[in-house]
Formats: sequence, C-alpha cells, structure tokens
Amino acid sequence: MSFNRKPLVVCCSLALAFAGSARADQMSDMQSQLEALQKQIQQLQSQMESVKRQQAAHPAPPPGAAMTENHIEPGRSLTFDVAGAKVQLYGHVDVSLDTQTNGMSGFVNGDTGLPVTGHNGWVPDISSNLSYFGVRGARNLGADLRGLFQFETEVAYAATPGTSDQAPDGTAQKFALGSRDSYVGLDGRTWGAVKMGKMQTPYKTSTARLDPFRSTPGDYNAIIGNSGGDNRAEFDMRLPHSIWYESPHWANGLYFSFLASPGQNRSTDTQLYAEGEPDCAGGNSTAGLNGVDGQPSSCEDGSFRDAYSVALQYQSGPLYATVAYELHKDVNRRGDEIDPGTVGVRDESAYKLGVQYKLPTRTTLSFEIERLHRDAIVEDFNERTRTSTWLAVTQGLSPKDDLNLAWAHAGHTPGQPADSVQDSNGNVNPTGHADNGANLYDIGWKHHFDSQTSIYFVYARLVNEHWGHFSLGAGGHGLPTRNYVGDKFIGGCADGGNCGPPFTGNTAQAFSLGMIYDF
Repeated sequence: MSFNRKPLVVCCSLALAFAGSARADQMSDMQSQLEALQKQIQQLQSQMESVKRQQAAHPAPPPGAAMTENHIEPGRSLTFDVAGAKVQLYGHVDVSLDTQTNGMSGFVNGDTGLPVTGHNGWVPDISSNLSYFGVRGARNLGADLRGLFQFETEVAYAATPGTSDQAPDGTAQKFALGSRDSYVGLDGRTWGAVKMGKMQTPYKTSTARLDPFRSTPGDYNAIIGNSGGDNRAEFDMRLPHSIWYESPHWANGLYFSFLASPGQNRSTDTQLYAEGEPDCAGGNSTAGLNGVDGQPSSCEDGSFRDAYSVALQYQSGPLYATVAYELHKDVNRRGDEIDPGTVGVRDESAYKLGVQYKLPTRTTLSFEIERLHRDAIVEDFNERTRTSTWLAVTQGLSPKDDLNLAWAHAGHTPGQPADSVQDSNGNVNPTGHADNGANLYDIGWKHHFDSQTSIYFVYARLVNEHWGHFSLGAGGHGLPTRNYVGDKFIGGCADGGNCGPPFTGNTAQAFSLGMIYDF
C-alpha cells in the first residue's frame, strides 16, 4: 500500500511555520514586558535617590533623642519642647488679706505742736506681695554645654499696675516684663554657669531660705539688710546690668556664686541715673530727671556706682551654712547732710554668716548675724553701720502644718544725721550715738495642701526704740507701714493735713491671712 507524501509535507511545513510565528510573537511580547519593567525599576531608583537626598539634608535624630516637633510634656509643670529646646512657663501667686497699723496715732508734729493727721491706726488691705510670672528655657549645644534664658515679671493680682510711693520712692515699673530675674547665659554640669542680665545678688539669695516669713509683713528685711531703717533694704537687692558666675555643687558640699554690676554712670559722685535706668541706683527717683514732686534734684539718697556680691555656701545632710559679702562703691548720701562734707560719698559694705539645721523632730533652726558698714567721714552722722541678728524656728506640727516663730534685732549705730526725724512728742533727733535699734517679733502658721498650694496666717510686731524708724514690709510686702503718718506722701502732705517729718519710736503691727499657689 502506498501513501501520497506531498500533502503530508505541506501540512508539516505549515505547522512549523505557525509555531515559529507564535514563538516570535511571544518573544516580542516578553521583550516589551522586560522593557516596561526596566523602565519602572529606573523610576523607582530615581525616587529612592530623591528620598536619600532628603534624608541627608534632614537627618533623623539618633535613637532616644527628643522629638523636634513642638509639644507639651507630661507632668506637673507647664513645659514645652520647642524645636528641641525645653521652655517652661512658671509662676508664684501670693495674695493676702491684711490689717496693719503704723502705730503713730496720737503723735505730735513738733513743727506745729499739733497732733498728726491721717488714719494712723488699723487699716485693712489686700496685697499681691511678691507674686510673679516667668518663662525660662534651655537648649543643648554640645557636650556639657547648654544655652539658657529667662525673663520674669512681678504680677499685680490685687493692686492696679503702675508706680507708687510705696514701691519704693521710684518710677521703675515693677509690673513690666523683665522687672525681676531675667538673663541669658551658658551652663554645664561640670563647670557651672555664666549669665548676664538682672538678678538677685548672691548676698541676698544665700540666706533667703532662713526666713519662713519672706514676702509677708514679718519678712526679715524689715531689719536684715536694711541699713537706714526705712522701706529699702539696701543689701537685699536685685541688681540690673549684671554678670555673674554660679559654680557647680561639689562633692564636698561646697558651692559659690559671684556677681558684678558695673555702675554705667558717667556723672560725678553718682548724682545722676545710671545709663539706661529709670531711677537712681538704690531705688529712689529725682525731681530733676523724672519730675517726682518733693524729690531732690540729684541722686543723693543711696545712689552708688559699681557693686560686687559673693557668697560661699555649704550643704551636707541637715546642715546648711553660708558666708556672704557685698560692696557698693561711691554711695552718695549727701541728702543726710546739714553741714556739707560730713556725710558725702563713701563706700558701703555688708557681710553675714547664716546657719540652718534640721532636727529629726521636724524642727528647723535658722540663725543669721550681719554687719553693715559705711566708711563714714564723721562717725556722729553715721547711721549706716550696725550689727543685726535673726533667729527663726519652724516646727512641723503634722505632715501638712508648720508653726513658725522668729525674732530679729537691729543694733545701734555710731550716730545719726542731725534734725532728720522727730520722736512721738515732736522732738528733733540729736547727732551722735542714740537708741535707734529695733526688735521684730513674728509668729505664723502655714498649711500645705500639697507642694504647690498653701495658706498661711502671720502676726508681726515691730518695736522701734526711741530713735528707731524701721518699718514692716520692706522685703516686698505690698503695703509697708513706713515711718510716715497717714497724710504724708513722698515730698509733701495732703491738703489740710498736719504731717511733719518721718517719725521714730513707733510700734508697727500687722495680721495677714494669705494663700500661695505655685505653678
């Protein structure tokens, strides 16, 4: 049997041709897909390169580093993370209901022979005391180096903001931004801190913890740091235009701080304001510069040039101790002169020793002795050199209640300016050594709701000797008693009033019920 092979050959050829064509189509499709995939890969590589460039320009923080986004940190304080810096809002609110007397009811003005006028008995008031608000922050700059800033202002919770003859005899706006501790600086854990701006002196802060009555009518600055016995504590100051150093706390318990304040005063004998300042150095104003009626035409009531302050402190367990020194150069007190050249422009200084000890019985004992000194021309006119002491006891009655007791004594001075004050009977003071000391007695109770909120009750009694003229409230309590009668103001007397000069020998008293809230 035979087959026709030609049709078979044709069929095989057609099959092979069809298969080759199909294979060619498949190869073409595969090549197209590969080209498309390669293009996608190139686009992805381009995107990855772009991401890498962005990451190089803005590197991510290392593991554990703080986030740079602005946010509020958890906790009791109001602290923000702002672009990697810690910024805190903080404040201290202290408002009290008081009643006080200057103790001058029945005093006689020796110039007229008539009783003085004004409300010189008990007068109620509501005081803001030394309430304040501030902002502070810190930023890491490298290994053991931070940048710091702070600005702080007093807040008038009860009074209307503005100048006042009680605050003290000046025109500085104590409720303006930056009126309190404000600075910029650098610090490190191992080497300390350097700051510039405005700050309480080391002399002042070294013993602040010894006073459980601070910012109340019983504040120890009625006597401590107060050389003249009026409403200004010359050696309890916050000095503007200053630079200072704060050491770290060393392992042996010691640390120290030093502050220098250049006078910025080109005038002869510091009789004009320091450049850039609204008042005389020392806190009073002049009629010639700011138009304050009754004030002298130049700075002659304690204005000084340069100031220096240093304190060495020690803390170990229940014991705290400090020694401090402060110097005011070229202090102008020509306003105390009757005879030119008897008081003049001289240096004034102060040094003190303070000790505090906490007993296991929840009793805290605080003691301070202070020596104020003026390089006097004539000792009979020198009322700025004296020794003062302070003793305070705080007894814990419960975990939330404290009983506070204190006594301060101002010693006598070598002399006093002639004809500057009158006693209760209108007699003018003589020069030379006199009974011009004073004693301050305080008692108070404080209840702590928690670490930030408390209430307190204080009674303060300031007993001046015959020629003493200290006043309650010199430490910053809202309404100091001063040594003026009710109708007297800085430089004058109310219409129809009978005032006289500052008086001596009065007993000032105050009761205060207040509340403190810290944040």
